[in-house]
This record gives sequence, structure tokens and C-alpha cells, in this order.
Amino acid sequence: MRLQCDVEVVNRMLPTCGMRSRGKGTRAVLSIGRHVDKTTSVQHVYLLICTGRDKAGTKYKLKENIEKFFTLFVDEGKATVRLKEPAVDVCLSKANVNSLKNFLSAARLADKGNDTEVLPLSTLVPIRARDVERPKKKLTIHSQKEYPLTSSFPSSLEQLAISYCRLSRVDTRVLSLQCLRRLDLSNNYIKRLPAALGDLAFLAELILTSNHLEAFPVTLCHSGLQHTLQYLDLSQNHLVCLPIHFGRLRELVQLKLDSNRLTQLPPGFGRLTKLQSFSATHNQLPFLPSDFLHLRLQNLDLFGNPFNQNNPFDYTMHLTFPLTLLEMASRAVVNHRIPYGPQLIPAHLCEDLELAKRCDCGEACLGAFIETAITMNMHLVSHTVVLVDDMAGTDAPVQRYFCSLTCYSAFLDSCLQRGLR
Repeated sequence: MRLQCDVEVVNRMLPTCGMRSRGKGTRAVLSIGRHVDKTTSVQHVYLLICTGRDKAGTKYKLKENIEKFFTLFVDEGKATVRLKEPAVDVCLSKANVNSLKNFLSAARLADKGNDTEVLPLSTLVPIRARDVERPKKKLTIHSQKEYPLTSSFPSSLEQLAISYCRLSRVDTRVLSLQCLRRLDLSNNYIKRLPAALGDLAFLAELILTSNHLEAFPVTLCHSGLQHTLQYLDLSQNHLVCLPIHFGRLRELVQLKLDSNRLTQLPPGFGRLTKLQSFSATHNQLPFLPSDFLHLRLQNLDLFGNPFNQNNPFDYTMHLTFPLTLLEMASRAVVNHRIPYGPQLIPAHLCEDLELAKRCDCGEACLGAFIETAITMNMHLVSHTVVLVDDMAGTDAPVQRYFCSLTCYSAFLDSCLQRGLR
């Protein structure tokens, strides 16, 4: 039975000699196994501690030789085993929690001495140099020659960058790296993202710049990325639109969509309330969604989009008279915050209710509304605004919705009073 972790062996007699321990652990491999004493020819169970400098290791007898276990911080990968003879404390840290617990259980049984036969113990042997290497946390690959074809990626990786390798898909070996926090797959030829990408439980940064992405999967918007993803770079791809549930990625702090083919931002985009930096330069956006004004950004860059100066008197009518029963019921559910779910109503109706539009009066509207756009200064949304157009402007058109002719008329009256044309 083996455990790889940081180890410090502290001699409890040092303070009496006016000396201190180093206070710093060394990467080591701890083994519990059997060893035959050459002088007595009796087999005992020992704890063997091997380091990079001492591959043969130091052995400590375990039977009836453990004074105490200190396991208060075992869930943080830390523990201490106090031995009677010699008088040392074996301090363990940076260990895998489950492996540490199993190791301590084996040590307890070895100390009692009556259950050692049931333990899967082998003869103690010296270690190899690679056995004490620290787990690799970061790996960068910048060419096809460096890309591993037969070997797997270290399971301990937290940061992985694979660029200029002409990848056409995300390697399934990457999808098994459960410790991954930052994944950079920029400058490849990836067209589609697998749904399994959402199973990476700790993924906080995803960089996909300069690929051939044609869509962002809606499955990722429903995955665990809702709770972990903070940085997303989809710049320089072939995206035409984003899924309507993109706003569910509510932990996003920085989002880059530059140099794509986006013709609109999805409804519900304003739900990205933690977003601090947003750029969507050189796309085909004619206007911004109505809830874009709910954002509170530090940096905003929308340069290179075909924004037009919109006239609020130009509108699109989607109202029907009288309103359908479905429209009236849906408005009532949203306005009165009546609970709903797929167990009560069809799933597609749940999606419609979730993406309901809001009139200036505060009431909801779903399929029946009047739509227009009005030019607004982006400093209402962001502290810093990069020029929106070549004329040094910071204005951009924002969609507006009205639930009735009455609300739209009131809006036009207010426009006339402010002198808008």
C-alpha cells in the first residue's frame, strides 16, 4: 500500500536540544509492507518513507508503535502519525484525501497487529525516481510534434494549453481530466464542442480562439459550467448565433466574441449579472437585446458592428386582437410569479415563460408585442466603452418591447417630449 504526498519527519527530542525542525515537507512515497528482520528472521510490518534523495528509504516499525493519530485536517489532505520509537512525528500534507484515509486505516490495523493478514501488503522495495515526482499541474503544447499520440495526459493537470496542433475535435483524453481548471484549445480546426466538456467539474476558463466553431452547444448551457465557467473566449470563429439559454452561464466574468458572424445576441443575455468585461467586435449585430441594459460592466467593446441610428417611430407589430388565451395565461403566470415547471406544463412552454419579454410598464409579453429600437449611450452599461463606430460614438441601438398600443403610444409621447426623432 502506497501514498504519495509531502512528508516531514519531526524528531520530538529536538526542542530539548535547543533545535528546530525545517518546517517544510519533502515529496515522498510512503509504503506499508512486510519486511523480514535479518537478525531474528521474523517478519514485521513497517512504514517505509522514500524521497528523491533517499530512494532506499527509512523504515519504522508499526506494530504497537503508534502513539496517536492527528486527523483533524484529514479532509484537507493533512494528517500526523506519532510514533513511540523513535520519538518522531510523521507529518503528511498535500495528499489525496481518499488515499490518505485508506492509508491511515491500514496503519491502524498494522499498529494493532492482529489484522495484518487481511491487508494487501507486499514486500517493501526501494522506489524509482519518477515515483516521487510532484503531480504535474500545467502542460503547454504548441506544435504537432509535442502532441502525445499514445500516452495519456497527467490526470493531475489543472491547466492545459494545446495550440497549433491542427485538432479537428476535442480529444477524449482531455475530457477525462477532472482537475482541469483552465483549457486553452486556441488556433486549431475544431468545429464542434462535445457535451462531455460540461462534465469538467472545475473548469473556470475556456479559450477557443481561432477555431472553426459553427455553434456553441446548448447542452453546455445546462451543464455544470453554469456554476464554474468564469472566462470564455470564442473569438475568431464562425458563430452565427448563440443558444437562447446562453444566459444560464451566470458565473461568467469575462466574455469575448470578437470576429464572428453573430447577427444577434440571445434573449436573456442580461442575466449574466457577474459579467465585467464583454467584447463582440467585428460581428454583424444590428442592435442589442433589451435586457442588455441590465448589465453593469467595467469594459465594453462593440467596434465594427453595423449599428444604425434607429427611429423609435419605426416598429414591428406582433400584436393580435384580441390576445390569445395562451398569451393572456402566459402573461399572468409571469406577472404574478406563479410557479411552473415541466412537471406541470409542457417543456416548450417553460422555455417561453423563462424568456418572456418585458414592456416598459414592467408587464410581460411573450408572442404578442410591438418591437422597436432606440439608440442609447453605452456608458449607461459600462464604465469604459471602446468607440462603437468610426465617428467616435459610444451609442448603440437597443431593442424595446411593448405589451400594448397604450404602452407604445406613451413611449412615443415621451420621445416627442425629449425631442427625439
